[in-house]
Amino acid sequence: MSRRSMSAKVYDDRAFSPASGRDPVRHPAPRRQTRVADYTLGHAGRQLRLGPIAFWTFVGTLVIMAGWSLVTATYFAFREDVLTRLLSREAEMQYAYEDRIAELRGQIDRLASRQLLDQNQYEQKLEQLVRRQATLEAHAGILAGAADPSVTGSIKPATRGAIPPERTGPGSTKPSPINDTIILVPAPDREARLESRTPPSTAMRIEGRANGRGIEGILARLQHSLDRVEAKQTAALNALEESFDSKARRMRNVLGELGLDADRLPAKGAPAVGGPFVPANLRSESGSFERQLYRVNVSRTQVDRLTRALAAVPVRKPIMGEIDTTSGFGVRMDPFLRAPAMHTGLDFRGDTGDPIRATAAGTVTHAGWSGGYGRMVEVDHGNGLSTRYGHLSAIDVEVGHAIRIGQIIGKLGSSGRSTGPHLHYETRVDGDAVDPQKFLRAGLRLGGVM
Repeated sequence: MSRRSMSAKVYDDRAFSPASGRDPVRHPAPRRQTRVADYTLGHAGRQLRLGPIAFWTFVGTLVIMAGWSLVTATYFAFREDVLTRLLSREAEMQYAYEDRIAELRGQIDRLASRQLLDQNQYEQKLEQLVRRQATLEAHAGILAGAADPSVTGSIKPATRGAIPPERTGPGSTKPSPINDTIILVPAPDREARLESRTPPSTAMRIEGRANGRGIEGILARLQHSLDRVEAKQTAALNALEESFDSKARRMRNVLGELGLDADRLPAKGAPAVGGPFVPANLRSESGSFERQLYRVNVSRTQVDRLTRALAAVPVRKPIMGEIDTTSGFGVRMDPFLRAPAMHTGLDFRGDTGDPIRATAAGTVTHAGWSGGYGRMVEVDHGNGLSTRYGHLSAIDVEVGHAIRIGQIIGKLGSSGRSTGPHLHYETRVDGDAVDPQKFLRAGLRLGGVM
């Protein structure tokens, strides 16, 4: 057992003693007493004296070694738990990284799948647009073939022996009974009416989508363009159908006023056709364009048949240019006997040699001298209709000739019972004379469709 002891050295200075009777001897000043502490370690009768520095160094070393031993003992005691926790933590971190990587891969796969799906959708939309464009182009070709003809039932363009164009003065205000050539011009506001049929809300919505960027915006603009083309084609079909229906109604009304049955009139100039009867039926899967086109074709067929039938109805004027009527149909004073007499036609003033033209297609039944008519040509138009052209100075046709509309049949003159050069023109139904003005007025009404 160690033991700690402390020893101190005491240094005394002798001072003056009164008992000695001596004068005090001056000595150096005495030093202060200092005590130095030592540390003594004892064991089994042995002692080891240490200074403070060595002692505390030794004590610190022992404390450090004791702490290290404690830590080491604790480490070895709990090493398995620490390692297990460290390994579990590393495993958790690894699993977390793996889960994050798997999640990122899933997101990439979803993005790739979505991109592929979007690509497929875009390809499908583009394919639909291409098919729709091809369909609209086919419809445009069909519309070009189904367009309303510019001239129907009128005189053909000028060729050798054809009718020269009519020349009228700029100050002419008197209308002619019927135009010689009718050119149908589409209504100038058709495009405006077409654009106005698109609902404003739909147009704004489409424009809003079309203003987007990227593929969606491009496809939306293409879709909008095709919608406009389809709307124009629909409007064009509507205009054609309305035009044909209007013409058919006008023709039927005019023929009805003339006392003619439109369904029984023969179609003059019809080409040689034939074949087995195959009814025209629409398929069940036909779209709106096909159904509307079918109605347009039916209306056009009716107009074409009525136009060919009207080719044999004398509703055109026999003289080119401005008409000057000198005597009307009905009772008048006879120019030679000065007595009331029945005038069976119209007298048109003119110059000798002016061309006289057939007012309808037909066949010449008389071409020569005929009493008071002088030189006269009679044309049979079928269905009980016929016309006579009297007082001619020359005849250019023969009996049995097939006459076209507007063909020259003779020259104006003053042959027969006449007081001057003029044309005596008659219209007969079943052999009875009727007022030609009735047919000429009908021609005025039909001027926009013939």
